[in-house]
Amino acid sequence: MFNLLRMDLYRLRRSRSVYVCFGLLLAASVVVFVMLWLLAVPQGQENALRIGMLTEDGVETSRSILDGVDVLELFRQTALDGGMYNVTMGICIMLFVCADYQGGFIKNIMAFHENRYLYVGSKVVTAGILNAVFLAGHFAFTLLLNWMFKDMVPWTDIRDVMFYLAWAWLLTTAFGALEIFVCICTRSAAAGSLAAVLLGSGMVVMVLYGLLNMFHAGGWLNYTIYLSFSTGPSRYTSVQDLRTFAVGAGFLILYTAAAGIVLKKQDI
Repeated sequence: MFNLLRMDLYRLRRSRSVYVCFGLLLAASVVVFVMLWLLAVPQGQENALRIGMLTEDGVETSRSILDGVDVLELFRQTALDGGMYNVTMGICIMLFVCADYQGGFIKNIMAFHENRYLYVGSKVVTAGILNAVFLAGHFAFTLLLNWMFKDMVPWTDIRDVMFYLAWAWLLTTAFGALEIFVCICTRSAAAGSLAAVLLGSGMVVMVLYGLLNMFHAGGWLNYTIYLSFSTGPSRYTSVQDLRTFAVGAGFLILYTAAAGIVLKKQDI
């Protein structure tokens, strides 16, 4: 699998879509910081009043937006809790995996590597590495923006940051494995994109959650990737907070194995 992984990482490094997707995440962070500065920081509010973005009556109310918010909480709310990160990552992974099928390169790979589980394993490990780089880079950029905006929100204990990023990485890598599974099943970029948007944003889960809750039967959906991600803890307080690790590991193993089984049965 090492040769496959090395090839995948080389292709990933040269893929333009990776830089575009990462750039979109950073651009979203800039927009959020600018908006918060205009709405919640006195100096920014002066500019917001001048351009008519804010009224005198709304000044005091807007200042409460950042109450109780630290760097980690802002990082979560910027893209991760709402699903933007998963959608962007999912599309990036879709483009990477589907390129093998669209160009017919998958036939050459399978000719040299008969064990198709190695192919899936390489893709999942590549997704995990890409995910780690995206998460670390995105958080580092958030710290930089906060410094540039003169510590608009307070800093977070490094132990809380490491705990959150650890389970966030596991859950988002599990979502990456799900996206790989969808792409292998359908061999379609359109289906992969649709899955990234509908599943990554939580649209399917939340609609299903609302319907099932009408019959008090939606509790099990709290263990899905999306809801585990959105409601997961920002800091470790008890053993219960480790649930997100179990959910992430379980889905990662499940979707990786399922993708390998499907690929093994496919006629390449």
